[in-house]
Amino acid sequence: MTDTTTAELCISTTDLSADLAFFGRDLGFRLDQIWPADNPTVAVMSGHGLRIRLDQTLGSPAARILIRTDDPDFAGGVHETTAPGGTQISVEPLIPDLQIPPTQHSFVVRRLRDGAPWVIGRAGMQYRDLVPDRLGGSIIASHIRIPDGGPVPDMVHFHRVGFQLIFCYRGWVDVVYEDQGDPIRLYAGDCFIQPPEIRHRVLEASDGIEVIEIGVPAEHVTEIDHDMTLPTPHHRPDREWQGQKFVHNVGLEADWEPFRQPGFICRDTTIAANTRDVAGVQVVRRGEGETRPSVHDADILFGFVMEGSLTLEGEGREPAALVAGDAFVIPPGMTTHWRDPSEDFELLEVALPGAFATTGG
Repeated sequence: MTDTTTAELCISTTDLSADLAFFGRDLGFRLDQIWPADNPTVAVMSGHGLRIRLDQTLGSPAARILIRTDDPDFAGGVHETTAPGGTQISVEPLIPDLQIPPTQHSFVVRRLRDGAPWVIGRAGMQYRDLVPDRLGGSIIASHIRIPDGGPVPDMVHFHRVGFQLIFCYRGWVDVVYEDQGDPIRLYAGDCFIQPPEIRHRVLEASDGIEVIEIGVPAEHVTEIDHDMTLPTPHHRPDREWQGQKFVHNVGLEADWEPFRQPGFICRDTTIAANTRDVAGVQVVRRGEGETRPSVHDADILFGFVMEGSLTLEGEGREPAALVAGDAFVIPPGMTTHWRDPSEDFELLEVALPGAFATTGG
């Protein structure tokens, strides 16, 4: 094993939230990693010379030793063995490569009125799942809210992701980012692109804050950085993280132009340009002229109705009357018609990749 090898005692838990509080508050352990963000089931903590992994997915009460190493002899997945006394031991890469599963395409309509549960996620925030099947694990889309404003119990952290968007839907939130200067207030209509592994911390939010968060892949690790203090001393707006730049797009400063479908206008958030077309994000409104059916070839096309209403017609499907709070995913090659948008209609559209073709209309 190499000098960077670490070992964790894996402990089964039936209540991760309660055990996080117990090991943290009562026993003095600190949180190092947690996932998934919308409904955590696994957390890694350290203290007193020991690393522990609290895991709700282990099933029956059990404990095992997990060794994490960058030794090339143990690359390429998890290796299992058993000690002479019967203790189960697993060995896995110290920092496994990010795996983005191939998209399992489906036509998804998720209505707010259907009453999908709000679950308590990371830092006490409430999450509503907007794409329940996660398209095979390739993406997660969450509607996040904090009912009571004020300071947020967050720590400096980062996410091991391929792409992550934060779009402010209601209210405002203060966030501070690595190498991006003083804390930034994100207002309704504004958005951030959080490049992979950029350190950041949520500071404070207004009452009733709501954001839409998109993450690729669906399951990714949130890791706490106990050493970095934010804000950092240098302001480097042109810095890249894995080829992506930080973006703070202000809705009130945007220009409106014709959308890729007739009958609509849009404003671009510059995210496609700053991620080298990993993803594109636009806000869409009712424009002039007739709406028409169209087909796209994007791998993922996600929409969230922010205001007004729209009828979504898909080939072979019952027309879906959508209102604010509803979301949908349209697979590539499927003919759809965005029909009868109300005058106050406004939609958040996220596409992966950022550059794709639309035909028809």
